[in-house]
Amino acid sequence: MQSLFGKNKRECPEPIKAEVKGQIPAWLQGTLLRNGPGMHTVGETSYNHWFDGLALMHSFTFKDGEVFYQSKYLRSDTYKKNMEANRIVVSEFGTMAYPDPCKNIFSKAFSYLSHTIPEFTDNCLINIMKCGEDYYAVTETNFIRKIDPKSLDTLEKVDYTKYIALNLASSHPHYDAAGDTINMGTSIADKGKTKYLIVKIPNMKPVESEKKKKVYFKNLEVLCSIPSHGRLNPSYYHSFGITENYIVFVEQPFKLDLLKLATAYFRGINWASCLNFHSEDKTFIHIIDRRTKTSVSTKFHTDALVLYHHVNAYEEDGHVVFDVIAYNDSSLYDMFYLANVRQESAEFEAKNTSSSKPACRRFVIPLQPDKDAELGTNLVKLASTTADAIKEKDSIYCHPEILVEDIELPRINYNYNGKKYRYIYVTGIAWKPIPTKIVKFDTLTRKSVEWQEEDCWPAEPVFVPSPDAKEEDDGIVLSSIVCTSPNKFPFLLILDAKTFTELARASINADVHLDLHGYFIPEKKKAQITH
Repeated sequence: MQSLFGKNKRECPEPIKAEVKGQIPAWLQGTLLRNGPGMHTVGETSYNHWFDGLALMHSFTFKDGEVFYQSKYLRSDTYKKNMEANRIVVSEFGTMAYPDPCKNIFSKAFSYLSHTIPEFTDNCLINIMKCGEDYYAVTETNFIRKIDPKSLDTLEKVDYTKYIALNLASSHPHYDAAGDTINMGTSIADKGKTKYLIVKIPNMKPVESEKKKKVYFKNLEVLCSIPSHGRLNPSYYHSFGITENYIVFVEQPFKLDLLKLATAYFRGINWASCLNFHSEDKTFIHIIDRRTKTSVSTKFHTDALVLYHHVNAYEEDGHVVFDVIAYNDSSLYDMFYLANVRQESAEFEAKNTSSSKPACRRFVIPLQPDKDAELGTNLVKLASTTADAIKEKDSIYCHPEILVEDIELPRINYNYNGKKYRYIYVTGIAWKPIPTKIVKFDTLTRKSVEWQEEDCWPAEPVFVPSPDAKEEDDGIVLSSIVCTSPNKFPFLLILDAKTFTELARASINADVHLDLHGYFIPEKKKAQITH
């Protein structure tokens, strides 16, 4: 594991040509742009958690059967301050930093306490977001950074709070038919209330006299506001679901303690320690009507769980069906502390046998439940699932169907986002927590096919539809593969999405890192969305 997590990655700022074995489809033209942590040590200081590392973007560009690779660190304010000081001076979620070791800690602490929420990092290392014609590196704070997808240069910094009271934001936005970007975030203690906001960033043509960021974000619109069940303990979330008419938000009992957050610096603890899983609490399921911009009146809940990734959601015969990758507890985050993931796989597995397994769970929400039904009645009318929605006195208890276990980082054909779909492309986990294989799961037959190779560690698989696609799985699947064998270069894997056979691989003589999420940018502007 040392070769995966033990050292900083070198940039590859100029494009280099990959060695291609096999045949890349002629229609595949564009750029796979990906993001993730690449530097965990600055000078003599180190981050505690893998998710804290400085953002390293990399891209794989397809042109006429050839592949070109490059990578650059995001030149965020965080990066610049750390490099200038030659030490970590900006705090990340799992690592609290003290910029001036000679300065009295109490004076800095009182500065923090004068504000409800401390200033967060702009180390945008999680994903890539599209807004109109622009692309942004994003994390889960109020800051995003515009980037040039061709050169990977870092451009201007955007602060959501300049346009709306949004302190935290999801790193997994959605895109509608008009090209608008739909996202959600948390507004902390705004006028004494903490709430979740569903927002729309409109796809507008830039006005020559204004900067693009002003056009996109100045017109940011709040679609819906959802009160938090705890004013000082809002739920953590990483993603949400969307259908043609509804938005799905799961308010899980994995909660942020705002009082602890506000005093974390003073007490010398990291922000991650302000997150607590309350196993005795309910998980609330919010179904928001996109037409009325309000939550449906019926209340839904399920057992305590933790989820990071929504897979997809759709409407069927008066129900909202949504699939998520969920856990029974919050142990996943702790597993990615570097002290843990640097251990050898067998040792790490033995240490973490009590951790909950990720499972794809299907929930089914009846939109018009029978008001005359007796208590205890299952209100789900779909024969295709074993998921239940049990009528209780003041709410409906939802019990999911387990579709498949030991998978993470789900992607679909995004042209089926919000629609009834069949296929999920995910990473499979043989031991916790690093993916060891790529899996295509069929939600209809409940069967799966896999790609796996010794000493190979795949990233999130990205589906790209073929231009003449007639079926959902007509296309290819891309995954960046990091190798721990000294005799093998890292490579980009290209699979036929229908047969799941290898079409080609593009080997790269560069320091490729394990990443998190990304976005495929087709060369042709009229190509289908492949978020």
